[in-house]
Amino acid sequence: MSDVRTSTQARGDRSRARLLDAAVQAFSAKGFHGTSTRDIATAAGLSPAAVYVHHRSKEELLHAIAVRGHEVILEAVTDATRADASPAERVAAAVRTYVLFHARSHTTARVINYELAALTDEHLREIASLRRAIDTVMRDLVEEGVRSGDFDTPDPAKAATALLSLGIDLARWYRDDGSWTPEALADFYADLALRAVGARP
Repeated sequence: MSDVRTSTQARGDRSRARLLDAAVQAFSAKGFHGTSTRDIATAAGLSPAAVYVHHRSKEELLHAIAVRGHEVILEAVTDATRADASPAERVAAAVRTYVLFHARSHTTARVINYELAALTDEHLREIASLRRAIDTVMRDLVEEGVRSGDFDTPDPAKAATALLSLGIDLARWYRDDGSWTPEALADFYADLALRAVGARP
């Protein structure tokens, strides 16, 4: 009996993953309001009823995508900022990681940055909290560099917001068949970030 339950749960997990992936593609291509649950189910190779087995609404799908995406970003940026590195190295690492996510996962990034208005107030507050946490990581790094004399910027909060905004906008225009690789963009943006915060040579 336990084997049957395990198998059923595994199939359910695979179906949920397929629905989330299909929703990301559909929301990115058509927008949240232009996408139907039938569109998502068809793209996932499931029946329309399958959507409601795993998610109560299309909005709940968007919420799940947004939570997962922001949690991945927050964890990656936090992990990239080693405590034993210099402020410049930590800012460069954070920006490089942030840009790599927005380029490599640009479809997801477009959805979790440009479709949030469709969330309920409760879900939007949850995502806003995650975004503030990401902003705090970057702002703390810049402020640390200013305090240590490594950076020269009159407004660390604005500088940190500008750095994050550059990464977000990248997801809007980046394409896999373009001439710039995620790695090349990450290196360029890391250098740009250090110039923006007035990093000393």
